[in-house]
Amino acid sequence: MDVYVATFCIFLSLVTLVKAASIEDEITALPGLNKQPYWKQYSGFLNATGTKRLHYWFLESANNPQTDPLVLWMNGGPGCSSDLGLLSEHGPFVISSDGMSVTYNNYSWNKVANMLYLEAPAGVGFSYALDKNYTTDDDLTSLDNYAALKNFFLKFPEFVSNDFYITGESYGGIYVPTLSVRVLDDQAINFKGFAVGNGLSDDELNDDSLLYFGYYHGLVGESLWNQMIQTCCAGNSTRCTFYRNSLNNTSCQQQLSKAFSLISYSGLNEYNLYMECKGQPSQGFFFNRKTQMFSHSLFGWKFTKEPAMNKKMKALKEMMKVTKVGLTPPCLNYDNIIKYMNSSAVRHALHIPDTVQAWDVCSTQVNFHYKRLYDSMMDQYLKTLAAEKRILVYNGDVDMACNFLGDEWFTDSLNQPLVADRKTWSYTAADGSKQVAGFVTQFEGLTVVTVKGAGHMVPADKPVPALEMFTNFLKQTPF
Repeated sequence: MDVYVATFCIFLSLVTLVKAASIEDEITALPGLNKQPYWKQYSGFLNATGTKRLHYWFLESANNPQTDPLVLWMNGGPGCSSDLGLLSEHGPFVISSDGMSVTYNNYSWNKVANMLYLEAPAGVGFSYALDKNYTTDDDLTSLDNYAALKNFFLKFPEFVSNDFYITGESYGGIYVPTLSVRVLDDQAINFKGFAVGNGLSDDELNDDSLLYFGYYHGLVGESLWNQMIQTCCAGNSTRCTFYRNSLNNTSCQQQLSKAFSLISYSGLNEYNLYMECKGQPSQGFFFNRKTQMFSHSLFGWKFTKEPAMNKKMKALKEMMKVTKVGLTPPCLNYDNIIKYMNSSAVRHALHIPDTVQAWDVCSTQVNFHYKRLYDSMMDQYLKTLAAEKRILVYNGDVDMACNFLGDEWFTDSLNQPLVADRKTWSYTAADGSKQVAGFVTQFEGLTVVTVKGAGHMVPADKPVPALEMFTNFLKQTPF
């Protein structure tokens, strides 16, 4: 009898320790809010591998935390903070332009799900490593994210039985599938599928499709396009593999360099073709003396295959080795979020120790030391689909960083059985009317969606259809 009593006491002690860990992370008052939320939120650190500690911000569902899905969100870069997703896209909070006050977002994704935002890899945002080693790659990052996820469930065991989804955007197109295949093998996690928004799914397809995007959106002129088709594709304009054909073709490389310069060096906003470039046009370098940061139009082209762009990217890396300034995405301005996150009151509310670095949008150190291992996510997608998990691929249709056409080519290449051919899907507008949100193609286990007029950050540009799309996916509601 004494053995059973002792065992029960040990069990109670462990439960108490777990609950204490999560209670210590609870955000009791978020600075800048006039009225605190009725749902709970937490901020703290999760143990990854080695000495790495990944910062998380967890928001319980505003609907029903006990039964609503648990959704992990990761931004890309690589090296950019997932708190951008929380504070500028689909989280419940909107930071004022002066970085002082906070209001509520009516289209927050935590209206229908428990949202977990993870800053990864270590070195991004408030995440850190005690040994200061921030060199990582796709596999190490997915391993760290998996370890952090397991630590989350240790802190919050009450969410183990909830349906679990992994989501992200941009280079999250790598983070999400690589983590998903690890989670597939863990029967303790109730994994249901993943969603990727404007994701980098295949390098070559992303580069090649951007040239078609540029031509058919009026960025590349008829004369140059015809020269490219003739020089690089032997006159055949149907799905030309520009990158492969240019490897031993100097004339082709020269034509492609001209086209990419028009698309990426003309001062256009690569994250949304039809939006202004905040601060300044993205023509090469722009140095912000206030933030000591370089903005450069090559920021999102770290892994490009196109020879001319790749050469420029290597030159940029060499330049950054001899300067102490950082690198930030072009045409975007998050000064308000940077100011808010680095205020002493906010750091205290989020339980950030004084020894942890200042928060920034992206980590130059992580970005420049990150090693790419995978050129394509085909194997990870096929393994996930074979396990009968559901996948949503969505794209804002005016993004040039990870354009919709490249992701459609990629999903087509998976050769999944077609369930419903391409058609429009709609959302309910503010006036109650049904409006066209974009297009959807349904394959077996795979839904491919475009969002009309949205760029790289779909929920920021089109919050209403974005929330409806997210809800449809979670609830398996037909588009």
